[in-house]
Amino acid sequence: MNAQINVSNWSLILSFSLVLISLAISYQQKLHLEKDTIISVARAIIQLIIVGYLLKFVFQVNNTWLTLVMAVLIVFNAARNAAYRSQGIPGAFKIAGVGLTISTLITVGILVLTRVIKFEPYQLIPVTGMVAGNSMTAMGLVFRNLNQQFTDQQEVVQERLALGASPKLATGDIAKEAIRTGMQPTIDSVRTYGLVSLPGMMTGLIMAGVDPIHAIKYQIVVVFMLLSATGIASVYGSYLATRKFYNAHWQLQLPKPKQ
Repeated sequence: MNAQINVSNWSLILSFSLVLISLAISYQQKLHLEKDTIISVARAIIQLIIVGYLLKFVFQVNNTWLTLVMAVLIVFNAARNAAYRSQGIPGAFKIAGVGLTISTLITVGILVLTRVIKFEPYQLIPVTGMVAGNSMTAMGLVFRNLNQQFTDQQEVVQERLALGASPKLATGDIAKEAIRTGMQPTIDSVRTYGLVSLPGMMTGLIMAGVDPIHAIKYQIVVVFMLLSATGIASVYGSYLATRKFYNAHWQLQLPKPKQ
């Protein structure tokens, strides 16, 4: 298989018609998503072009320290986005930063040590992006779920505290439910691989001309990788963020969303 993917600039421009379909649906259904769609597409194009040229430079230089700097920037941005979804949880950025760093180091570290991937920028950076991105999504879901659960169960938690329960006991299964929420999307998507969908990694490799069997092996590794990353991030984020809902006097304090 020697197929090569080469999207010409003209083909790229014509493919913009797919975005017009989305805009037409929004307009026809009066969803008022036209502005958000255009802004999102414009941002994506600009960001991808910048990242594309940056990665090309990093791959050509092939410097270990520069590769690590890129990995740190990826984790930093992922943590910042996860913290943004926390809706005011104190210290959310620190929790996300440490949690995503741990999940990325463990997951990517195991892949490097087992020689699944090489410590080369063209392999390390994309894998780090996938790990950090999925961990970010999981932790964002954990933060939102904790906010929702503590708001819904506020009276129950306060009653337990009034009866002398510790914050851990008063919290009940809230932390565990948040972990389940963070991990569930990954588990659900993995369940349909091969039957309903062909995942991105596998599809990209096949389109690039890689033997489907080799592509499948890489995709299986990605499954293992994402389950590990989202699990670590969800557990760390849930238990650390749960503590932020109590003050030093064991009183429940719901975070105030930033305006």
